[in-house]
Amino acid sequence: MNSLTNLPDQQLINLFMSGEASALEALIIRHKDKIYTSIFLLVKDKYLAEDIFQDVFIRVIDTIRSGRYTEEGKFLPWAMRIAHNLCVDHFRKVKRTPTIKTGDDRDIFEVINFSEDGVDRRMMQRQSHDRVREMLDRLPEDQREVIILRHYAELSFKEIATLTDCSINTALGRMRYGLINLRKMMQEKQIAL
Repeated sequence: MNSLTNLPDQQLINLFMSGEASALEALIIRHKDKIYTSIFLLVKDKYLAEDIFQDVFIRVIDTIRSGRYTEEGKFLPWAMRIAHNLCVDHFRKVKRTPTIKTGDDRDIFEVINFSEDGVDRRMMQRQSHDRVREMLDRLPEDQREVIILRHYAELSFKEIATLTDCSINTALGRMRYGLINLRKMMQEKQIAL
């Protein structure tokens, strides 16, 4: 491994392609700090950053093994581009499902978990569920309807728009205002779920 640390990136890639697995390890060790740090600064979540970092190198390995790597001498910018694209993909996925954060920075809809737990845990979940339901009941009908259809029925905004006979933008707006109103209620009542 020590003999590999001084080799240029392209030579390490060539060695990896010819079956030298430790060449990839040297490449990862050389660039892991820059790639991981850039991912972490984008997603601001240690565990998510670790997952995306692993996905980056899975893509790198797949691309190199399949012979599709063509970025001679430009490994780091290429790997950073993969990392950036995976972060963008993550945010696109997250953007499709707006979230409300609880007092301890958890998604309000993750708090309501219907798995089998102890009696005390079920009671706490039921109380949290009741609080969310109570807050939902205070929302204007159109906002409540969109939130319920999106988070509980898991419908797309296109399906919600069709079902409620409005445009997609109107459905999105109702969701946005509903989430804003829920967040305000939580802050005003100092509700922690």
